[in-house]
Amino acid sequence: MKLYDLVDGLAETTLENIEITDITSDNRKDFKKGAMFVCIKGNTFDGHSVAEQMLEKGASCVVVQRDLGLKNQIIVPDSREIYPSLCARWFSDPQDKIKLIGVTGTNGKTTITTVIKNVLTGLGAKVGLIGTCQNEIGDKILHTERTTPEPYDLYELLAQMVEEKCEYTVMEVSSQALEQKRVGPLHFDIALFTNLTQDHLDVHGTMENYYKAKKLLFSMCDKALINIDDESGKRYLSEINCEKYSFSTTEKADFNAYDIQLSASGVEYIFRGVDKSIPVKFNMPGHFNVSNSLAAIGCMVLLGFNADDVINLIYKTSGVRGRAEVVPTGRDFTVICDYAHTPDAVENILKAIKSCSQGRVVCLFGCGGNRDKRKRPLMARAAAEYADFLIVTSDNPRDEDPDDIIKDILTGLEGKNVPYVTITDRIEAIHWAVKNAQKNDVIVLAGKGHEDYQILPGGVKIHLDEREVVADALAELQ
Repeated sequence: MKLYDLVDGLAETTLENIEITDITSDNRKDFKKGAMFVCIKGNTFDGHSVAEQMLEKGASCVVVQRDLGLKNQIIVPDSREIYPSLCARWFSDPQDKIKLIGVTGTNGKTTITTVIKNVLTGLGAKVGLIGTCQNEIGDKILHTERTTPEPYDLYELLAQMVEEKCEYTVMEVSSQALEQKRVGPLHFDIALFTNLTQDHLDVHGTMENYYKAKKLLFSMCDKALINIDDESGKRYLSEINCEKYSFSTTEKADFNAYDIQLSASGVEYIFRGVDKSIPVKFNMPGHFNVSNSLAAIGCMVLLGFNADDVINLIYKTSGVRGRAEVVPTGRDFTVICDYAHTPDAVENILKAIKSCSQGRVVCLFGCGGNRDKRKRPLMARAAAEYADFLIVTSDNPRDEDPDDIIKDILTGLEGKNVPYVTITDRIEAIHWAVKNAQKNDVIVLAGKGHEDYQILPGGVKIHLDEREVVADALAELQ
């Protein structure tokens, strides 16, 4: 692509109209000679520090936000902000050729995006999905490293979806991606908000900053669908200016769930929102899945689909990997794998299980290293509220000593009567849980969910799929 075509309307330059062979902001990766290098200042590394080096390596030009005195530089006000727009242009603006649905919030994003994708597929559309567990193009599954990809990867993925004739893309939109301007010129047909509970304060610092980061999504959409059971949702609804709709399980809204019935196998309720009442059955347990399925139905109605057809497909939707996922045991106890890694999420899953369990609720959990330390005791208190027994272990300790993380967690159990054990090694902890399971126990493995790895101190990443660990533990019982 010619330089002038790439930067037209985005940046001004007096450089010759050279051929650009690629575009990148990552100096660690191999790049084509003649590529454009965009210098972005991060928290720990400033791309401007290697601009001259990248030119020496063969970059045709560098995009900078301050004058470095280099011959082939293009100065812009904010290189971080312009980078996604350059990536979009590089891939021929795929966002303009597909309908986008964005889901943000602390909890529920993966379930809602998965359900919406499955329903759209059931209605005959080809759909792309971008999310925490994996990316999908129709039936094709692609690996992902983060909830919302980096700009180049995001627009390359959208371009693939357009090329493979996807009509819709449903994506999880993280607060970090919004704050770091990673999504760039995306414009969503519908932006959906689930809830806001304590998480990512290691990134945002305060809940107010976290709130403001999520709010950015509603300046990038045609319609907003907001959960007003959440206090932040009520605040968004009063502050945003786009066309807006609400959903609720407790108070009057555009989309409501009434006569809610909960069981171990799922939820049932009456949907109201299209001038009639329709019974809903959704095969995932917990009151929070009433809200998740209601959000999906509301989104589909706003897209113009018939509510009866949508609800019929909602009933046929199976569970989501790592979200209240029942792991087969063939025994007289149950193991559930769930991604709950915030106090609110732990409370939600344990409360749902407690309401329909016949035996003990056993919760195995830990907390991630190099993340918000303030939520560690809060996780313990949430678990102690509904579990009958706790197994405190390691999650992804990263660069922290896992035993130090456990000590932080245990401060939240002071004054609590719930019995517990601490077993630092997570694999050993799961084996202990299975070995000591009692009849009718429900063992909730909280925190890892869909993840099949563990990040240990020193940056060591090991394979750890809890389903496999449970199978190994069951085999030992034989």
